[in-house]
Amino acid sequence: MAKLPELYLAVDVEADGPIPGPYSMISLGIAVVGRPELTFYTELRPISDDFVPAALAVSGLDRDRLLREAPAPAAAMAEAARWINGLRRIGRPVFLAGPAVFDGMFVHWYFQRFLGRSPFSNSGAGIDLRSYWMGMTGGEWSDSRKTSIKRELELTGLPHTHHAGEDAAELAQVFEAVLDARRRQERTSKPG
Repeated sequence: MAKLPELYLAVDVEADGPIPGPYSMISLGIAVVGRPELTFYTELRPISDDFVPAALAVSGLDRDRLLREAPAPAAAMAEAARWINGLRRIGRPVFLAGPAVFDGMFVHWYFQRFLGRSPFSNSGAGIDLRSYWMGMTGGEWSDSRKTSIKRELELTGLPHTHHAGEDAAELAQVFEAVLDARRRQERTSKPG
């Protein structure tokens, strides 16, 4: 039986504070790299009364509306897990974020807290865009910001809107371009 390819799932979250638990993930977006038709987006009901007004303002989401209308975190994360697990027929889902520390912390905590497991694995491990870029280019941390990567790959027309669904799609396009650049780099570095 042939091994299924890896599916890089670009993940973006918006949150109303710096860490999960005391603060809430208020939206989650996922886009499959190289497959722009495969996307997932949900908003989530906040889990606490605490929030950082400046963090909430970044997303532009209305907290009162989320409290009234957004799905409970358990329902939202169950739907996200069903969507991710449904992709297993075409490939192995691999978590991708930029930065993986922030987005991964919220996503892993929410899956573990509300479902008791993560479709990305018990470790929550995945790919960090900046680290991948540094490894590929041999560059410095200061040269690995997504805006720097986009400029280097001539992707300056891709907006970053702080809408989790749109930013996941942006990340998927950036990582697809990074993978294409790596393939070109590998072809030109082969002898003969």
